[in-house]
Amino acid sequence: MGSVTTKKHSNGLEYVDVDTPLCKARIFLQGAQIDLFQPVGKAPLLWVSSADDYQPGSGIRGGIPVCWPWFGQSDNPDWPQHGFARTRIWALESVQMKNQAVELKLTLKISEADKLYWPHDTRVEMLFTLTDTLTVSLKNTNLASYPVSLTQALHSYFPVKDIHQLKATGFKGSKYIEFGEGPFKQNGDEVLFDKETDRVYTQLADVQELHTPDGIIEVSRENSHSAVLWNPWIDKSQRLSRFNSDDYQTMVCLEAANVLEDKLTLAPDETHMLTTKIGWKD
Repeated sequence: MGSVTTKKHSNGLEYVDVDTPLCKARIFLQGAQIDLFQPVGKAPLLWVSSADDYQPGSGIRGGIPVCWPWFGQSDNPDWPQHGFARTRIWALESVQMKNQAVELKLTLKISEADKLYWPHDTRVEMLFTLTDTLTVSLKNTNLASYPVSLTQALHSYFPVKDIHQLKATGFKGSKYIEFGEGPFKQNGDEVLFDKETDRVYTQLADVQELHTPDGIIEVSRENSHSAVLWNPWIDKSQRLSRFNSDDYQTMVCLEAANVLEDKLTLAPDETHMLTTKIGWKD
């Protein structure tokens, strides 16, 4: 049947270790961040920089960081990039094993200190379903008596072995904007990589594919009308923390998101669940 156990990294971070006949996985309580998912008999589906040393208080450079309750830089430049959820300790609420599938739920309690950033009454949960594919959901419920708005992303890092050989597909008919530039541009079906790529896509299909030297990774989204595609390339790689200067050659981010005009606004008592599903395509 397999096992689900809680362990501690050598640097002190607690994580949930999953080992079943279908997959191996590791999910840290800090940030509710999965950094390892490997279907049995296949290559890992998530990438982590070897420069990351898993320090408490720092988001892991790889896996699937949770960007919440804002994506990128807040309107307040002194507030943390990509929100505060990715560096907070989440609570492991439940673990269920059904046949060979594992389901986990983690919740984030907003501390008094974090109410500086987020004074709203909301419930935030991360849900994981682990089989030979990975399904990750970020669930928001507005418990306040007034509407609440936020942006968010599941900042998924994928291994590509050689960025020059990567072809991303599933973008036909979509529009994109490069961060810091404008206006929106039309996009064909394929994206190739020969420079820094930092795009928000809209009006795109629910499924994209990453054609890598090791096979095709299929990435789907639910309740997400925007997606982020990112590779820092050469110059930006020199400036990133916990990132080797040549890491850009072996990774790409394709993120289920609700950003820009896809910003999420929840009415009182409304619930929204952003989901991404990841797997090797046979």
